Amino acid sequence: MENTILVSTVIIAFALMVGFAAFGSAIGDGIIGSKAVGSIARQPEARGNIFFFYFLGFGILEAFPIIAIALAFFLVIGGGGFGVFSQLKPLLPH
Repeated sequence: MENTILVSTVIIAFALMVGFAAFGSAIGDGIIGSKAVGSIARQPEARGNIFFFYFLGFGILEAFPIIAIALAFFLVIGGGGFGVFSQLKPLLPH
């Protein structure tokens, strides 16, 4: 019974961690995109600089969900000292 609760908690924590990172990144992408379009509409001759900083910000913002997925896998699979699945090995199918 305790292992079932542990597995459920780990799965929910993994989903929340990745989901919130993706949701925040999507909101940020929308804000950056709308500001870039507004800036280009106001000052079309600066389009090159605006696109450069738009893609730079977009790339940095998209790194957060990727890092969140990597960190979630790292914590769930057993690295980082938590070792959640090391406690579940007897229950996992072979």
